[in-house]
Amino acid sequence: MIVFFDNIVNARDLGGMPAADGKHVRSGCLLRTAHLHDATDKDLLRLQEEYQLRRIFDFRSLGEEQFLPDRDVPGATHHLLPTIDMSEERLTGQAIPQEAFLDLESHIVNYSFYPETQQMAADMYPSLIRSEYSQLQYASFLRLIIETPEGGVLWHCFQGKDRTGWGAAFLLSALGVPREEIIADFDLSNTAYIELIDRLNSEVEARGGGENEKEVIRAFMGVSTNNFRRTLELIDREYGSMTDYLREQLFITHDDIHILRKRYLTQ
Repeated sequence: MIVFFDNIVNARDLGGMPAADGKHVRSGCLLRTAHLHDATDKDLLRLQEEYQLRRIFDFRSLGEEQFLPDRDVPGATHHLLPTIDMSEERLTGQAIPQEAFLDLESHIVNYSFYPETQQMAADMYPSLIRSEYSQLQYASFLRLIIETPEGGVLWHCFQGKDRTGWGAAFLLSALGVPREEIIADFDLSNTAYIELIDRLNSEVEARGGGENEKEVIRAFMGVSTNNFRRTLELIDREYGSMTDYLREQLFITHDDIHILRKRYLTQ
């Protein structure tokens, strides 16, 4: 369910989604958003009082967090869990120079025509789910949620789409939410950024670009739902199933799943 704050974008309460055993995700407990740097006092009060927020998980890099630090929410503990190993990124190199990410909108149309950037967009999600570093961060995210007996939790990255979307996918999978519902929630980030995506795709078309270039725009300014679906299928092929991935890579036991479902599911 999309939630409208004064100045927190791409916000969703995962309550109401169908889950295991004919139940639904409990409302007011699980929130995914973009960063909280620009949150208003009213937004913070709402997170404190309406959602009784206890933990905030920040999947951004240390540099991102220092550049746009989250505002504090009274009663909530902030956990910085960078889900991308930036040291590895620097070693492997990037098609897009690091400085371009500071103003990606003004660069991304140009870079969408680079084969290296198109490959980077295609590799983004598979690299994330295969990375032992990323797996440990998401494992910590789930473990800390399991250890939070009451109150709401919120997780985010910069735009609240890719890194945040995978956090939601892992948690919703543990709750028994059907895959198509998880994909639909992931795709909602494109709705949040639709005007920007459409504008940049129009520029791509005006320069003679096609689907490959548009996929780069979706990957960096929205989400690549096709790539997300393909990466879920990759998890099935390489790890057996999402359940196996949760157990073997993220260390989620049967008892952990029981705790999560008892706490976050309702009729």
